Parts: sequence; structure tokens; C-alpha cells
Amino acid sequence: MRAAIEAARCGLDTALVTKIYPVRSHSVAAQGGINSALKDTDSWEAHAFDTVKGSDWLGDQDAIEAMCKEGPGDILELEGMGAIFSRDIKGHIAQRPFGGAGYPRTCYLADRTGHALLHVMYEQVLKHGVFIYDEWHVTRLVVEGGKVSGVIAMELDTGKLHRLRSKSVIMATGGYGRVYRTTTNALSSTGDGLGLALDAGLPLMDMEFVQFHPTVLKRTGILMTEGARGEGGFLLNSLGERFMEKYAPKVKELASRDVVSRAEQTEIEEGRGVDGCVLLDLRHLGADTIKSKLSQIRELAMDFAGVDPIEAPVPVKPGAHYSMGGIQADMDGQTGIPGLFAAGECACVSVHGANRLGGNSLLEAVVFGRRAGKKASEYAESAGLTPFPDSALCDAASEVAGILKREKGERVYALRDEMAGVMEEHCGIFRSRERLGKGLERIREIKERYGKAALADRGDRFNAELLHMLELGSMLDASEAILVSALHREESRGSHFRTDFPKRNDAEWLKHTLVAKRGNDFSIGYKDVKITRFKPEERKY
Repeated sequence: MRAAIEAARCGLDTALVTKIYPVRSHSVAAQGGINSALKDTDSWEAHAFDTVKGSDWLGDQDAIEAMCKEGPGDILELEGMGAIFSRDIKGHIAQRPFGGAGYPRTCYLADRTGHALLHVMYEQVLKHGVFIYDEWHVTRLVVEGGKVSGVIAMELDTGKLHRLRSKSVIMATGGYGRVYRTTTNALSSTGDGLGLALDAGLPLMDMEFVQFHPTVLKRTGILMTEGARGEGGFLLNSLGERFMEKYAPKVKELASRDVVSRAEQTEIEEGRGVDGCVLLDLRHLGADTIKSKLSQIRELAMDFAGVDPIEAPVPVKPGAHYSMGGIQADMDGQTGIPGLFAAGECACVSVHGANRLGGNSLLEAVVFGRRAGKKASEYAESAGLTPFPDSALCDAASEVAGILKREKGERVYALRDEMAGVMEEHCGIFRSRERLGKGLERIREIKERYGKAALADRGDRFNAELLHMLELGSMLDASEAILVSALHREESRGSHFRTDFPKRNDAEWLKHTLVAKRGNDFSIGYKDVKITRFKPEERKY
């Protein structure tokens, strides 16, 4: 939405194509906040260093510098648009501590930050006259003569396929958390943009780096914000020990997410868990703080775990949360195809490297959404409409018809569940060659069966089963890309921890992984990390 606003401001005819209603975008679930160095006692340089360190030195430092420099201006612009941030005693935007940060720089609106910002964005989209193709699912990117021509999209209400021509296209389709069984992500987070990019011949970058959030509810995967620990919450094991003192003695619960998730998983696997979980204890914060600053997670804990955090600790565990990897793009969102841009979680710029700091995802979406919108507008103003090949719509229709014609075969929900179980078991927090290899074999076998799967519903209007079938194709591609990339990276860095290669190896692996689809196979390549001012050093918290 931020990209669309910027394009509309530049005077271009702009449209959003979205498979869900815009304010149901998964950004609505971002609770804890958005980072920015606003105070005189903080600096963008300190924010940049924390981000580079959090990335385990895999983040591209030129992109990180741009994000941290431009972030304060974007936060103040959001405030001017109507974002009602929580305030400190002096009336300034309040900022709370977050994991991996050396300064309290996370701006927030209680524990509903994403919700608030998403609605502000939507208001601005309407204000600027952006047309919305609501509940339309893009089935393919159309590239002609090496340049983008537009997209083919299915109108879910009718089942009809449409050609949408455009001089430039910005991918902003979010993550792929649903490839895992336990995830904080919405049902719509199925990696659609990654599948479209792979099919268009584009590489994905750093797909092995999947962030597991340390505090999610066991049964549902619902997020308990990092803001709970930022406000002073403790993590306890079954012995009542505040175990993070062992793993990150300086900052304890406010270590980076990969460190905290591994610590939790170690406690659970070594028998000091509580029914497969650890405990998030907020009781000492007091009822007033919980009700005013963490009201949403209190409500969620009561509704979905049957626990009131004012009275008892909440059982939590790590869950798949965020994709550091994505479509390879530069700082302006430009991909390897002229006219095609990517921003937000579906893109890999890379500002997060091997591990994202909490509060940097909303910032990335706003900063690079704005930059991509501006650059895509400049491109569109100088480019002509690329011819839209007649075969594109026919090919897309043929693919959908082929799925609808199959009367016998496995059901999509069974394959989707099996895939999620495989990824959870074989490509989780702790990985090894054996685990990853078996997982890759199983995902490839599921992909073969997917090609023969059939639908029970072959109707036209709001055929959710057909949508899930199309989504599953992207999810299986994303799963294979994750596994292939993880299998090749023989070191431990950030969120990628190999039990058979437990050390970081800068001599051989200080580089980005590129994975591309060549027919039915995936190829691997590498790209240097951009280092400007911060030289790699040991990462301690």
C-alpha cells in the first residue's frame, strides 16, 4: 500500500491487486512496533550497527544504512497521516526496548501497531484514488521481450481470468509462513509472489534463513509480541529458572530472536520444558501495565490458551514467523526483469541477512515500499506498454482447466498438511545434512503427487479449494528452495543452525545464496555481501 500511495502521488494510474481484502493483510497481526532512531540520544548509525549485528553480518550494509537513515522521516510521515502512536510522559512518540537493540527505539501503539498502521495506509490508498482489484488472485507474471507486460489474475467472485496490463509491476505479497505447521502467519501467507518470480525465471535470495519467533501459543501459533519481553517479561523453564541468563547473560530475554528461539528449543529438548513449551511470565509487570500496553496479547492468551497473564505464566514455544529470504531486489526494489519490482517480506534487499530484528519488518515495508513506488513510477513514465502476448491468457486458462478436469486424485488439504509437517520436522530450528536431505526427498515426492491432485469443488464462484491448490504450488516451490539452500550452506549463521556445522564460517560463507528454477530443478549460485563500515566480528548478547 505504501508503494501504491507513492506511485499515485507521482501522478500515475495505480491499482492494487489483492487476493484478500486490503486490511486483512497479515501486517494487521504485527503487534510490537516499528523501529526508528528518533531521539537525540540515539542515532541511525547505532540502529544500523544493531541491524548488521542482528543479521549475523549477512545483511547488505548499504541497504541497511538507507533504511536506518530514512526511517525517522517515514515514521514522522506516518504520524502526519494519522498514525496514533503511544506517547511518553512528554507527549513524544513512545519507544520500547526490543531484542538485539542497544537502545529503546521501537515505536508502538500498545500491542496493535501493525493494525493501526495498516488502516492508516488503507485510508491513504483511498485518498489517493488507487483502484483496488479486491479478491483477485494473480496466477502469473507476464514477461515479453525480457520486460514485464503485466499479470494474469483470477477474479475469485466469478472464477474468470483477466489480463491486467501495466508498464511496471510491484510484488508485495508477503511471506510463506504457512509452509510450516506452527506459524504466526495468516492463512493467506503462502509465498505466492515467490512462486510467480521463480516461474518468471528470477532468483530467490537467502531462502535458508527462516525466522522462528520465540513466543507463540502452542496450539494455534498465535503471536505473543516481543513487546512483552520489551516491557520486562521473563522466560522460565519447568524448574522456574530464568534460563536466558545462561544463553545471553548481558541482555537475557532481549537477545535476538534466533538466539532466544534456540535457547527455548534447547530447554525443551533437554527436558526442562512444560508440555513442549516454556513459560512467558508477565505477572511482575502488574495488571495496569499489562492492561494498558499488552491488552491484545492478554486477550489472546485468555481466549486461546485459557491463561490470564496477570495471574499465571503463558506457555509459549518457537514458531515460524518471517522469511529473511525472498525475491532478489536492489534498494529501489528493482528485480532482474525491467519493470518488475519487489518490496516488503517477499523481497530480499537484504536488510535482515540471516536474522531480522523485531521492529524492522514494518520499517522495511514502509521505507522500501516508498522507494519501490517511486522507482516503478519513474520507470513507467519512461517506458512504453510492452505487448501482451495472446498466448499468456490461453496458457493460464489451460493450467486452471487442467486442474478442474481432474476427477480423481489426492485432496489439496492433505498434501498441504503433509508438506507443513515435513518442513516442521526436517527444516526447523536445528538442522543437519541428514534431516534436510530427507526433507528435500519428501517435498519432491509431494510435488509429484501434487501434479495429480484433484478438487472436490469444480465450481466457478469463490472456489476456495482451487485457490488453495494454486497456493500450494507456490508453497511447494518455496519449501524446495528453502531446503536446497539450507542443505548447501554448511555453516551456522543467524536463524540457520546446522548441528553438523555449528560454527559461523566467514571465510567460506559470508555470501548470499541465490536459488533459481530451471525446469523442474533448482540451481544454486552465490553473491557477495556488501560491507561498508561494520567489519564482521563475533556475535554476543
